Amino acid sequence: MHSFRRSAALLALGAGTLASLPALAADELHYNQIALRAEVSQEVARDLMIVTLYTEEQNSDPATLAADVSTTMNKALAQAKQVKDITLRQGSRNSYPIYDTKGQKITGWRERAELRLESSDFAALSKLTGELLTDLKMGGMDFAIATPTRKASEDALLKDAVTAFKARAQLATDALGGKGYKIVNLNLNSNGYPQPYMRGPMMMKAASMDSAPVTPEVEAGTSQVSMTADGAIEVLMP
Repeated sequence: MHSFRRSAALLALGAGTLASLPALAADELHYNQIALRAEVSQEVARDLMIVTLYTEEQNSDPATLAADVSTTMNKALAQAKQVKDITLRQGSRNSYPIYDTKGQKITGWRERAELRLESSDFAALSKLTGELLTDLKMGGMDFAIATPTRKASEDALLKDAVTAFKARAQLATDALGGKGYKIVNLNLNSNGYPQPYMRGPMMMKAASMDSAPVTPEVEAGTSQVSMTADGAIEVLMP
């Protein structure tokens, strides 16, 4: 009986030792590990022009008002469709009542409808905008980075971020006197692309000139975009 208990104890000890091996292995994975971060950036041209136009009218009869607004918008849409490489999007359309001075009786209705135009052909969209301003009003002009340009810049920045991370990893390894390193984990993140750059005030000034259609002045500029590489390395010591 005593011999059986002794054997059982030895087996239990052996099992406990084996169970601790994964924990030891896990600890070894974090040996000589260093967290690193690298960031790269570049200037990217805003190559997408976005124009928002609108019409706003009022009338005592809501049905007549809706018809007038639809006529104005349909005319603008038909005119815009004649220009190549321009994306048309109808924006919001809202109608709301107008009250008397006491705020109790409805005296009329006001309606507003928007038209959004997008294009990488700045000259064509500027010319069309000037023509449409004879019937519509300017809501604003924005400049953004087009999707193909964004994807191309992301690909270039990704490679640069990895290269920068590896350079820092080697620098840290040399500083510690290591013979090399292994990448434990690496995360690549774009810091996001900026919101459209608005040029509304300039455009409204141009639209206020009462004469022939005005071709708005265009200055898109650039935006700085960046990508970060966050990760950890394990330095291999001699």
